[in-house]
Amino acid sequence: MKITILKEKLQEGLNAISRIVGKNTSLPILSNVLIESDSNTIILSATDLEIGIKYRILSRVDKKGKVAIPLVTFLGVVGALPKKPINIESESTLLIVKSENFEINIKGLPVEDFPIIPNLINGETVNISASVFCDAISSVCDLASTSSIRPEISGVLVSFLGKTLKTVATDSFRLAEKSVSCGIDLGSHSFILPQRSAKEVVGIFGGKDSVGELKITLDQNQISIESLPSGADQSTIYLTSKIIDGEYPNYKEIIPSSGEAQVVLDRGGFLDQIKLASFFCGKTGEVRLGIDNKRGGLSIYSQNQESGEHSSFLPGQVKGKGDEASFNCRFLLDGLSKIKSSEVVFELTKRNGDLGPGVLKPIGDQSFIYILMPLNLG
Repeated sequence: MKITILKEKLQEGLNAISRIVGKNTSLPILSNVLIESDSNTIILSATDLEIGIKYRILSRVDKKGKVAIPLVTFLGVVGALPKKPINIESESTLLIVKSENFEINIKGLPVEDFPIIPNLINGETVNISASVFCDAISSVCDLASTSSIRPEISGVLVSFLGKTLKTVATDSFRLAEKSVSCGIDLGSHSFILPQRSAKEVVGIFGGKDSVGELKITLDQNQISIESLPSGADQSTIYLTSKIIDGEYPNYKEIIPSSGEAQVVLDRGGFLDQIKLASFFCGKTGEVRLGIDNKRGGLSIYSQNQESGEHSSFLPGQVKGKGDEASFNCRFLLDGLSKIKSSEVVFELTKRNGDLGPGVLKPIGDQSFIYILMPLNLG
């Protein structure tokens, strides 16, 4: 192999694939990046056997070939090089970086040991805006359960329903749903994307401004997500992941149709007061919220026998009967941080006469809903 490539492009590609590469003592090849040259491009590949990434970059290729070398070492070397085109050659398992003033030799492993990253060709496909898809995923993915007892809720439910993209995640204590109208027919597809894969999708495709559209391919228990080249930047990123086998719970049953008590609040003020209350929540993380229809607003109270207590009142627009309930402070903060509107609706609900879940919704945006269960402190 003999190639010449811009440092910035090579470093960008290595940074992207490094997200899934770690030190693996049992399978050292997984700590390596596979570098392949073909025609006028090079392909950087990495995998942890759950997720695979291929990053294709335009370059000058004088001789085709491939080599597998430790990614951390190569990334460090590239980062230390001046901002000039880099000349790279390979001989068997050795990678050679050359310049006028130096030569660096990096020892690698046999390319035959590198796991195959599948190319999904025959599955069902959907094309969608990268920003739309990544925003929908990032709105909910932090809520997925980390428990292995119920694997079906350890990921993000992604559903293409005609012209609507819907994402859902829950850990059984709270739930978030994001619905986006895409303007084009996306067909009818549904799958559960593992939480880690979902976060990598957001980190890789959501943070790259040049990525305009994604091609998503579903094939049995796997998914591939590929950026389509646009404009002057012809680099492409291809990610594959396993999808979770199982049936997602019927979460719609727990979404209340309306609240018994509702208050519209300034989101920033609400968030600030919950942050203050969090210093006095105690081991249970309890903060008590009361919708007061007489005073017209929301009371917030938290108490810790060791550190003290917090009490505040936020004025707001109240509808319905007054009520109160206790919630986990961190869950409230998580929900409020996902809402971007200046005002937020907070609702308390009833179910069969008993206290039901609390609901957070942005004002002027019906695409997002956040539901959290009240604390049952006996």
